[in-house]
Amino acid sequence: MAHMSASEMSAPTITAMSTSQGTPGFPASNNNAAARLAASPRHAEWVKIPWGAGSTDSIMAWIVYPKTNGKAPVVVVVHEIFGLSTWVRGVADQVAADGFIAIAPDFLSRVRGGPTSDELRSDSATKIIRGVTTADQAAVIDAAANYAMTRPAALPRYAVIGYCWGGSATWSHAINGGLMGFSGGVAFYGTPYTSRGTPATATTPAVAGALIADSMAKINKPIMLLSGSKDARITALMPSIDSAMKAMHKPYDYTNYNNAIHGFLRAQDDVKAPSADPDPAKRAAADAANREEEAANLAGVKDGWPKTVAFLKKNLGVK
Repeated sequence: MAHMSASEMSAPTITAMSTSQGTPGFPASNNNAAARLAASPRHAEWVKIPWGAGSTDSIMAWIVYPKTNGKAPVVVVVHEIFGLSTWVRGVADQVAADGFIAIAPDFLSRVRGGPTSDELRSDSATKIIRGVTTADQAAVIDAAANYAMTRPAALPRYAVIGYCWGGSATWSHAINGGLMGFSGGVAFYGTPYTSRGTPATATTPAVAGALIADSMAKINKPIMLLSGSKDARITALMPSIDSAMKAMHKPYDYTNYNNAIHGFLRAQDDVKAPSADPDPAKRAAADAANREEEAANLAGVKDGWPKTVAFLKKNLGVK
């Protein structure tokens, strides 16, 4: 598992159920995802798919189809440590709105006791996701990509995008090569595993830099990393990742958004609860810092999502 600090593993906070659908053209925020899904004009459904050839296990996945008369390539959406949430399904809906068949598999299907569309509490998902191995990650992405690419409306090409835990899974998929048709990946605030099988974030940047290079040597498809500067671990590793990829002439790009946090795509400008500090000056400063953070997160979304869509279109051959 990707090593994360306590703050990075904390469950997302929903301040109130929103009827807003968020900013059009971008994935909905955590608070706005349910309303976005309820209003979506796109066909979406839960599907149960085989874990792999010859396996008696199955996984659950949420698949969304674009409104198009032609065929479309596939994007596998890999959830965070919080499991297959309403928010992740909302991201899949936006991926489909942008012209792709989006499939978001539940990586916890087997460790939670079988496929189900019931959404786990984020704290429960965080505990049991530790039972999902890197081999399981690979098997689930392969199964989801294979299922989606064999739909009548699909082209035989796919990319992977992932968030946090899913960002690390995206790197692993690129390192392992994927299936026939794999065309690249976008990792939101997730780093690669090292050649020794440990997360890059589980060691120091200096040590990780040398280990990362061995793993990255296997990458032969484009990959992009998007993160926030307030995500201290990934910010510290970005120079090592960048130098390793450039030294090996790998197709790679990254952006680190100033003052954005880990999880900025989910958080966006969802309003945090007002500070309860009894000191008026400290309370005002804390509230001002929250507003600044919300603005930075949304700015990251407004730059990062168009970059993501452009990356997907370019590498999946969509005009």
